[in-house]
Amino acid sequence: MRFRRLPAGASTSVELCMTDRHDGDFRVDGEPDELDERRRSVFAGEWSWLRQVHGAQVVAVNHIGEGAGSEADAAVTEQVDAVLCVQTADCVPVVLVGDGVLGVAHAGWRGLVAGVIQETVNAMQQRRPGAVAAIIGPCIRPASYEFGEAELAQVEVAVGGSARATTSAGRPALDMATATAHALRAAGVTSIDDLGFDTADPRWFSHRVRRDGGRQVTAARLVAS
Repeated sequence: MRFRRLPAGASTSVELCMTDRHDGDFRVDGEPDELDERRRSVFAGEWSWLRQVHGAQVVAVNHIGEGAGSEADAAVTEQVDAVLCVQTADCVPVVLVGDGVLGVAHAGWRGLVAGVIQETVNAMQQRRPGAVAAIIGPCIRPASYEFGEAELAQVEVAVGGSARATTSAGRPALDMATATAHALRAAGVTSIDDLGFDTADPRWFSHRVRRDGGRQVTAARLVAS
């Protein structure tokens, strides 16, 4: 488990946690009691968790636990102590921090094409206009992510920049973190911290590399400073 605390304005901060496989499986259709226990080991209280569908729907969380179970790939809140989260195995978990506003997004390649990053930033700006910073969590890196040319072109058009790379075997690959960074910049985010974690590493769950069914979680909440 990796915890970070980030400033989010004069009166609030963001507490952020990223789990790995040693912290257990956070997939939303897991055994409910075990999942609740794992969530409590990260942050106490109700979580606004999502049934992710690789789209661009953003849930507004106005009170703790609101929107739990919604079919969406992002959530935003100004509510102190409301826990937002996304579950991933190779897709990109993104945490977005503004002045008194928090967002999370699940960015697979289809979500990037659909515009999930732009929609999340838009939802944040509608609530609290101002600068937004982003953190990119553990995701698949190009060495292990062979990708078709037609889909690569779709992603590059959508994010407005090149995201082409090669696998360790020399085949065409998609650089998901770079594609996500392009989408963030296009949405007006200028501060981007890519933590560099690669889900090909066995410490993480990876559907692409090991066909893992499990999911790690990236969870965050606003707290009073």
